[in-house]
Formats: sequence, C-alpha cells, structure tokens
Amino acid sequence: MHHCLGRLPARLAAPALILLSLVTATALADDAEPTDASAHLLQAEIANERQDYARAVREYRLAAEKSKSVEIASRATRVASSYGFSEDALVAAERWLDLDPGSDEALFHVARLKLRTGDIRGARRSYKALIERSDGDQDRALLSLIGVITEEDAQAADEVMRWLARPYKESGYAHYAVAVTALQADDVEHARERVQLAMEYAPDWNKPKLLYGRILLLDGETDEAIDYVARIIGDDPQPDPEARMELALIMMAAGRDDDALSQVNQIQYETGNNVDALRLMAIINFRQENLDAAWEDFQDLLASGRHTMDALYYMARIADFREETDQAMELYDEVRTGTHAVAAQRRSAAIRAFNVEDEDGALEHLDQFASDNPNHAIDMVQAKAQLLAALERYPEALEEYDRMIEFRPESENVLLGRAELLLRMERIEDAVAQYRVAVKRFPESSLSLNALGYTLADRTEEFKEAEKLIRKALKYDPENPAIIDSLGWVLYKLGNNEQALVELERAYERLEDPEVAAHIVEVLAALDRHDEALAFLESAEEKTPENELLEDVRERVFPSAD
Repeated sequence: MHHCLGRLPARLAAPALILLSLVTATALADDAEPTDASAHLLQAEIANERQDYARAVREYRLAAEKSKSVEIASRATRVASSYGFSEDALVAAERWLDLDPGSDEALFHVARLKLRTGDIRGARRSYKALIERSDGDQDRALLSLIGVITEEDAQAADEVMRWLARPYKESGYAHYAVAVTALQADDVEHARERVQLAMEYAPDWNKPKLLYGRILLLDGETDEAIDYVARIIGDDPQPDPEARMELALIMMAAGRDDDALSQVNQIQYETGNNVDALRLMAIINFRQENLDAAWEDFQDLLASGRHTMDALYYMARIADFREETDQAMELYDEVRTGTHAVAAQRRSAAIRAFNVEDEDGALEHLDQFASDNPNHAIDMVQAKAQLLAALERYPEALEEYDRMIEFRPESENVLLGRAELLLRMERIEDAVAQYRVAVKRFPESSLSLNALGYTLADRTEEFKEAEKLIRKALKYDPENPAIIDSLGWVLYKLGNNEQALVELERAYERLEDPEVAAHIVEVLAALDRHDEALAFLESAEEKTPENELLEDVRERVFPSAD
C-alpha cells in the first residue's frame, strides 16, 4: 500500500499520453485472453492517430476490462481522464482498483471520477477510505483534498467535504476545509460560519484569518476586509508575507492597484526576494499598462524558474499588444501547460491565420498541440471549429462542431456554438432547432433561454414565444445586460417601442455594447426621434469606430446622412 494522500498532486489524472504500439509482454503476462486485450489496444492506437478520441477511449476501456494487467487498467484510466471521458475513466479506474486494491492512486481516481459523474455517495465513501489510509492526523488530510476536490462541481464538492468533515467537529483544519469548499460553492454565509469555528479551534493558525478577510470581501464588505487583514499584519512583529499578499489581492479586487503594489514592494523589502510577490507585481504592472516594467518583472520571474507558464503567457500578450508578431507567436507556443495553455494556443493560431495569413499552418498548429497535450485535445477540436468559423470556412467548422457534439454531447457551450455557426450559415431553422435542444437539456440556463429567445425575436416571427423565453431567462439572471437588451429588442418587434427603449437604455447603462447601441438607434427612429437617434449613433461610433453593426444601422436608418 502506498500512502500518498499527504502529497496528492493537483492534477494526478493528467499525465502525458504515450501511444502504445503494443503493451509489453509483462503487462499481458497474466491475461486470460491476451490477444483480445492486444486487439483493443491496437484499435485504440489507430483511433488515437485519427483523432477519434471517443473510439480510442472506448478501446482502451475494453482492453482494461478483458485484461488482468494493472498497467493496462491504469493506462486506460489516464487516457480516458486526459480526454475527459469520465464514465469510461471510472470503469477503468474501478477495474484498476479491483486488480490492485492497495493502490492509493487507483482509489483517488475512483473517488474523483465518482464525484465528477454525480455519484456523491460513492465519492464520499471513496474519499473517506482514502483519508483513512493517510499517514498522520486524518483531519489534516482534508487539507490535501481541497485543491483536488474544488476542481470538480462546486456544489457537489462542498457536499462531499461537509460529510467528510463531520467526525472532526473540534478540528480547525476540518472547519477550514469546509469553509473553502463552501466559498467555492458561493455559500458565503456557511463559509463565514465555518471559518470562524476554524479560528476558534486553531487560534494561532493564520490561514483561517486570511480566508475570513476574503469572505468579508466577497460578502461586499470591502473596507472591512482591508482593515481586518491590515490589522493582522500590524499586530505581527514579523508579518507573514502571505498576509501581505492577501491584502494586496483584496486591494486589487477593490481597484486599489497602487496600494496593492505598495504591499508587494513591502514584501520584497522584508523578504529580499519573494517569487510570488514578484509575480503579483508583474501582473499589477500589466494591469496598469506599465508594459516595460511588467516585461522586466516577467523576465525576472522566468529566470527564477517559478510560475514559468504565467511569465511566458503575459510576455506573449505584451509582445502581441506591441504587434511584435513573431515574438508573440513564439512565446504563446511555449505556454504548454497551466490555466493559460488553451488561450495561448488559440491566440497563436489566430495570429498565424490572420496576421501571417497561413490558415493551414494555424490549423496544423492546433492539431499538433492536441497530439502533444492529450488533456487539451478536445479543447483544440473546439478551437479549430471556432477558428474555421472565423475564417468563414463554415462546412469545415460544422464538421468540427459535429465532432465536439460526439465528444461532449452534454456541453452547453458546444451546443450553443454549433447553433451560432448554423445562424452564420443562414440555416435559420437548423439553428433554432439546435437552440431548442440546448434549452431542453438546460431548461434553467439563462444563456440557452436567451440565445433561443433572441434568435426567435431577431430572425423569425415567433415574437410571443421569444418574449416568454427571454423573460424566463431574466428570472434566472435579472441584471444581465445581454438579456435586458433581448427583452428590449423583442418588445420593439412587438411594436411596444416606448417600453423597448426603457429596457434598451437600461441594458446600455450596464454595458456600452455597439449591438445595444444599434438597437437603441432603431427604436428612437421608430419613435420619430430622429435627431436623438443620429446623435446617439454618432456617440456610439466615437466609442467603437468602424463597427459593422453601427455601419449597418446608419445605412438603413440614415442613408442620406453625412
């Protein structure tokens, strides 16, 4: 048995995928029917090379089911996890655990995948078993789970953590762990309650105090949060750099970047060289558009060997902003892992396609990144679909979206992306049908409801149904300017121009978007308020020059205006 809970990696399920030519003889030595497993592994390799990820995962899973090899079962688990096929990964992980009941890694995969697939009870049991295997105090082991469990569905993770913490009612560690997951699940009230208990049971531990400061911020008590963390620092003769970092982050959230920078500089003065503080200093300079200073800071960060991917990504963005195309591409290409990897490769491909005018090279770049980084292979399929759509290569884009539907049939983002593409192809009926599928699968999603409602209002005559859908969307997200704009637009289509203008102006107050501005111009013109319409249009054009929507409304509403 391998006790590894105390050092669980954040992404244990994301190793690099190494294609199999054939599994080693050792791996198959104990198989009852090795040729069956070998055949499935061969099919998996072929499917992988064809980027048929669903088939590859299925074949790896079948190989694991037919084999008695721990190696095959573990590989099948990792491959399915890498590509994001959680159901198949769970089957393989359970097979792995059956074959090697003492493996903490297999048990960890089973626990994580049960949580991911919605088996809350099973996830609780598996995480509990993992905790019971851990070295040292079991309540401390909950801290090791925080970074992993919060990567999953926030509500489910919170439910599981509360259950796991129940035996440790007087543990500051347990209460702190629950506070973190509750906050992740937007239950600020419960997070506050738990972090106060954590401070009560672990009065000398700083982390709960700093989390309490963050809770104050998220609960809208910004000044109180700043004062609270500042007092923690002031009361300590040797202030913890982590406390100053937290104060800097709270100040940034409050829009006080200069004060945040002062805290970071103080950390550097007190510690000599704090890499985390250097990273934050670089980001603040970037936010303030002090690009020369930010560039130097990120170069220093790169030299430190820490936060490398962050440094490369922001340096790429600076080069991109400066229109240093070749350098921007080179830097984006180096962002291979971390939270910015997908965005970096998307942007690199876009530069190739639009700046360098190498469309095929851009698509090949995304394919190569997918091949080298299986964790992002499905992301790259979506990136290709979106890039092809931007290039107006619509039939090819639709093929990629169809692949995405196969890989991620329950993804709202994919369904809506495909519907939007169909709209751009002027396949209105097909687009509406696709939006209806999204609404049926996500009946409480303001995003899907609004997308269908606005499309019906803008591209069909189904105005009454459109209004119903949009009003339902507003119930779920009442302050969303895009939905308010949709309501104004459908009211205009229904001939209720006065009320339409009220809603559109309300949307524009929240978001000065050129599409909302174009709608306001149309409604003002319909109300015979042409002078106001022209003045409003000119104001919008100053804010977003050469916008196609504003150009279109000018041509239609004011064809003879200068």
